[in-house]
Amino acid sequence: MNAVLASLQTSPTVYAGCSAALLTQHGKEALLGPILEEVLGCHLVHVDSYDTDLLGTFTREVPRAGTQLETAAKKARLGMELAGLRLGLGSEGSVGMDPATGLIPWCYEVLVWIDADRGLQVVGRAHASACAGSRRVTSWEEVQAFAAHHRFPSHALVARPSHADHGSIYKGIQDPDSLRRIYERARADADDGVVFLEVDARAHLNPTRQAVIRQAGLDLVARLRTLCPACQSPGFGLARRLPGLLCGNCGTPTAEFKGAVMACAACGHETEERIAEAWADPAHCPECNP
Repeated sequence: MNAVLASLQTSPTVYAGCSAALLTQHGKEALLGPILEEVLGCHLVHVDSYDTDLLGTFTREVPRAGTQLETAAKKARLGMELAGLRLGLGSEGSVGMDPATGLIPWCYEVLVWIDADRGLQVVGRAHASACAGSRRVTSWEEVQAFAAHHRFPSHALVARPSHADHGSIYKGIQDPDSLRRIYERARADADDGVVFLEVDARAHLNPTRQAVIRQAGLDLVARLRTLCPACQSPGFGLARRLPGLLCGNCGTPTAEFKGAVMACAACGHETEERIAEAWADPAHCPECNP
C-alpha cells in the first residue's frame, strides 16, 4: 500500500489544502483519511451526526433505497451539508458473489467524490473476495465451526433466532464468551431451536472489507490526480471497457476486452485506449472453443 501511495505522490493537486466531508459511523475515516491526505493533500472531516443505517443495513432490517452508487452519492451530499463543505466523499459497499464463477463471496466498494464548485462527481471502485456467509446452526459445535471458517473473532458475527429476518438481532459479536452467551439466548428465543449466524459486514468489524475500501480509495485518488486533456478538470479516467478483441486463430470477435474508453466527469471529453495484446487467446473464442 505504501508503494502505491508513493507512486501517486508526484506533484501538488487541485485539492491540496482543502477539506472534504465523510459521513460514516463505521470507521471509514481511518481507512480513507490518510490516503486523501497523502495523495491529494486534502483533509478529511469526519461527520457522524446522521445515522447512516437509515439508508440501508447489511442485515436487511432497513433495505437500501436506490443503487449502491446513488446511496454513496447521497452520503457524500449529506456529509457536505452537515459539515458546511463544498467537497464530500461517500462510501457504500455490497456483498454478493464473484463475477467470474458466481461461487465465491465477493465485496464491491463504491466511493463517490462530489466537488460542488466544479460540478464534479467522480467515482472510485474496487472489488475482491469477501469474508462473508451465513448458516443456521443447532449446536455449539456448529457455531464454533462457522466462526473458525469465517475468521472470528477478527471478523465479527451476527446472530438471530430461527431465520435471517427474525426481529431479534445481535450484532457485533467479537469474543467467544459473548458468542456462546448470545447463541444460548437466541436459541432459547427460537421456536425451532435454530440460530441464524452470519458474518458482520460493517466496515469497522470486517478487516477483509476494510482492505477493499482502501483499494477503492486508491482508485479514486488516482483518478482525481488525473486531469482531463481537454478542460484540465480532475477526475479523468476509465468510463467503460470495450469487448470484441479478435481471436488470434480465426479472427472472430470475443468477449475479451480490446480497449477502454477514458472520459472526463466534467466536460465529457473521451479518448479510446487499446490494450497492448493484439489478439485474444483462442481458448476464449466462441468459434474455436465453443
